[in-house]
Amino acid sequence: MNRIHQLSQLVISKISAGEVIERPASVVKELLENSIDAGSTRIDLEVENGGVDKIVVVDNGHGIQPDDLQLALASHATSKLSNADDLFRIGTLGFRGEALASIGGVAQVTLQSRPADLPCGAEIYCHGGEMSPIKPWNGSPGTRLEVKHLFFNTPVRRKFLRTTSTELGHITESLTRLALAYPSLHFTLKHNGKLMHEIPATAGLLDRIGLFFGAEVRKAMHEVHAERGPARLAGYIANPACDRGNAKLQYLFLNGRWIRDRSLGHAVQEGYRGLLMTGRYAVSFLFLELPPELVDVNVHPTKSEVRFRDAQTLFHLVLTTIRSRLTEANLVPQLQAPDPNAEFGTRNVETSDAEIGMRNVESESEADELVPPSGGQGLNFPQAPVRPYNPEVFHTSSETSSPDGNSSIPNSEFRIPNSHKVLQLHDSYIVIETPDGMLVIDQHALHERILFEQFKNRWRGGTMEKQRLLIPEPVELTAEQAARVLEAKTELAELGLEVEDFGNGTVLLSSYPALLGKKVPATILREVVDFLVTQDRTPNREQMLNGLMSMMACKAAVKAGDRLTPAQISALLEQRHLVNDTHHCPHGRPTSLLFSRRDLDKQFGRI
Repeated sequence: MNRIHQLSQLVISKISAGEVIERPASVVKELLENSIDAGSTRIDLEVENGGVDKIVVVDNGHGIQPDDLQLALASHATSKLSNADDLFRIGTLGFRGEALASIGGVAQVTLQSRPADLPCGAEIYCHGGEMSPIKPWNGSPGTRLEVKHLFFNTPVRRKFLRTTSTELGHITESLTRLALAYPSLHFTLKHNGKLMHEIPATAGLLDRIGLFFGAEVRKAMHEVHAERGPARLAGYIANPACDRGNAKLQYLFLNGRWIRDRSLGHAVQEGYRGLLMTGRYAVSFLFLELPPELVDVNVHPTKSEVRFRDAQTLFHLVLTTIRSRLTEANLVPQLQAPDPNAEFGTRNVETSDAEIGMRNVESESEADELVPPSGGQGLNFPQAPVRPYNPEVFHTSSETSSPDGNSSIPNSEFRIPNSHKVLQLHDSYIVIETPDGMLVIDQHALHERILFEQFKNRWRGGTMEKQRLLIPEPVELTAEQAARVLEAKTELAELGLEVEDFGNGTVLLSSYPALLGKKVPATILREVVDFLVTQDRTPNREQMLNGLMSMMACKAAVKAGDRLTPAQISALLEQRHLVNDTHHCPHGRPTSLLFSRRDLDKQFGRI
């Protein structure tokens, strides 16, 4: 049996490197953070072959005293901590004092530095953990650190590195995070001698977002700022139309440090609830400021995860700030017209209006009864009467423009126009003339949002109307389904669905929401069951209620393909300005799209 023995310093340094140095980007991150902590105003980064062969970082910071160079490369040696209490009020990016030692253990490192008050600097070499004597160095004030042949003495680690382009991508990401967190610093990045990025100190946060992520993302930004107690939140969130298939464009910073936090990431997604489709993620750049004593950054070797003293308060700060800002924003998507000079396919110009399903909506002296179209579920708007078309032209409550020149469209802007100003296309879309173009509305998505808001308002007000069954209806389910329904019995009752256990997988349904009209009660319950059993994890009460309400609203809303009478279209449009968030359905699909007059004129060569 092997005896316990002390590991050599060489093995210890390689173990430490394995915790901190995963790839060239890890080296870049540590070196850039050291330069920032040194008070630099300019940092130049140069790499070769994705950083595997060479990484050079040059800054104009306050430099390192010659006598401290050897300590700078020693394990757990730092100028940023004096005692254990300092761990609970860390105000710098680095503090462990192990980064340079870890890098020196698996690479060939040259450290050159000169404080501004000294006429001459000094340099030291560290090759695989072995340090050279300190020598004079006649360089500019600041620090130059060169790392060559990463993992030269750990070939197994080197084999795990990816292609040059992949490693360069990770390096660029490390630079991006710090450039966003410190918009007053000048950064440059060269790869194999070619300048890839130069971010001057004059480029603000929005400019840097545009530089790294493109004009489309920059244009979609909405500024946010809020405070709650000692916590401050600032930054930008994107229009929901600028969503992505993953959360990689959700950037979160704490006191200048990029971090990952599942709770705050969830708060971002919750803030966009109902504005994003399933599987889509918001784009955000959020910056939190907290007193250092309220957060523990010493919980992860790479310092990318932290522990908050009051995580719940921060969760609600992020959630409410995003929801409030999105409520204020104009979120009606604007169609981007194709280039009129581009080639496009031909179409049959002889197709009649009837053949493509286009019908003009004509005003009627008396409102039609809202009967179910094509035998399906009809429009059910109990909160407002059905009115014929208003003979007045469009009215805008406020004429505003967004910074990019597009017309702003508040929810309350639209009123029912003249009869010839509205038409239904393909029994699915309603087209309305607006002061600055035309608005195309998805009838199902809009009705779904209206019903969802009605469900939510009545639930919050405790006035959810129930339609009681004369005889409770038995609904047979599987054992698992019955169990899930009975677990949610309280929440279902709040929404008007009252169920009782009848045994052997059967439940008795005694009431259902009156807003669902004449929909078959058993069908309603089975759709609820489908929702409950398809959840990946048990939702909390609020998530369950929101999910159930959005599901019921979707099932009860008019469908694409339902031909609506003029009075039904009138009722639908009249409700549009009476509820919140009508720009998206509860599942995140847009309810309407704006095609501007400018785009129309451009397509026809008028401008």
